[in-house]
Amino acid sequence: MDTKEIAKKIAQKEPLGKNLIDNFITSYCNGKISDDEILPIIKAIYENDISDQDLFFLTDAMKNSGHTLDLKELGQVIDKHSTGGVSDTTTIILVPICAVLGTKMLKLSGRGLGFTGGTCDKLEAFCGYKTDIDLKDAINLVKRNGGCMMTSSLEIAPADKKIYSLRNKTGLVDNVSLIASSIMSKKLASGANIIVLDVKYGNGAFMQNLKIAKKLGNKMKRIGELAGKKVKIVYGKMSQPLGYNIGPKLETMEAIKVLEGKEKGNLYKDSVRLASICVSLDKHIPFFWAKHKVIKTIKDKTALEKLKVMVKSQGGSLELFGEDYSKPTLVTKSNIGGKVKGYNTKVLGEIVCEMGTNVRTANDKIDYNLGVITTKKIGDKVKIGDDLFKIYAKDLVQAKEVEKKLLSTILIK
Repeated sequence: MDTKEIAKKIAQKEPLGKNLIDNFITSYCNGKISDDEILPIIKAIYENDISDQDLFFLTDAMKNSGHTLDLKELGQVIDKHSTGGVSDTTTIILVPICAVLGTKMLKLSGRGLGFTGGTCDKLEAFCGYKTDIDLKDAINLVKRNGGCMMTSSLEIAPADKKIYSLRNKTGLVDNVSLIASSIMSKKLASGANIIVLDVKYGNGAFMQNLKIAKKLGNKMKRIGELAGKKVKIVYGKMSQPLGYNIGPKLETMEAIKVLEGKEKGNLYKDSVRLASICVSLDKHIPFFWAKHKVIKTIKDKTALEKLKVMVKSQGGSLELFGEDYSKPTLVTKSNIGGKVKGYNTKVLGEIVCEMGTNVRTANDKIDYNLGVITTKKIGDKVKIGDDLFKIYAKDLVQAKEVEKKLLSTILIK
């Protein structure tokens, strides 16, 4: 296979077609062509893009490179995916809400990536919670509980893993078409009929502004539609942490507080909006009526009780329910007054990951108890002596090191 000729076709805006794309993806996965040989194709897509039709064929080939989930016996299933953000714990909130309202979700979630925490890491803050379960068991859990949150031991879209690793090594990451194909190959393999994509933008997201986020959203929507799926794109600003808490256990506890009706900030609002969209699409009812139903599940605590059932069904302890935050290792106070004008959210996320809340190497182990609670949102007034950050560290030495870094992430004027 002459991959340089294929790259030339891409540069000249010639269509590739399904057979040619299937061929080079299969050959790459089987080891018949190497990283060096496929690199000209990936580079050509990065520099020139490809048509929507060819982008769908590429995504479909990546999807078919591994296992695809067959969820037909569940009837209509909905999936929600976020492109990533700091303190984004919406999945743990909206899956039980949707389950109470009869909107089925089998949510495959990942580990921490870059400066963001992973939903599976947050779920495992429930001591004993099994995220890696058999697909048949997961389907039975959805039948029984209305929803299931898990990871998968099945090899889903292995072509995407290989291509992403190559893009990462060669600096070919930030291309909207390649990002869209990467995300959608896994979403299409996950078996849902309806896909809600929460595309984050801002200094705490992978998409830096709304224009780029919309370009990505449009491409993902088109791929999904060509695959016969109903796709809804939602855009969310990530110029500050979505919630107040950052770190696996702290974020999980904040999600519980939302379902208890004790937190009504941005995390609550985003979760209600996303859950309402999911229910509206699934039940074919207006958004405002779906939102009314969603809020009711929080007020009457049925979503909270459903989360307890789901956690217990997957072996998790219920100790975090009703637990209050322990005393922080160190509290950072403001030495100036004014208003919060902004956060360097990406750096804030990186600081918490570096504390030990994210896996960076194969030998790393997550410490679920570590993290930071922010106390202010953009626009909040700050007085001298006000709390800015509550640091939960391994010891005071680490806490003081973290404090120095944290102060550079908040702008007060």
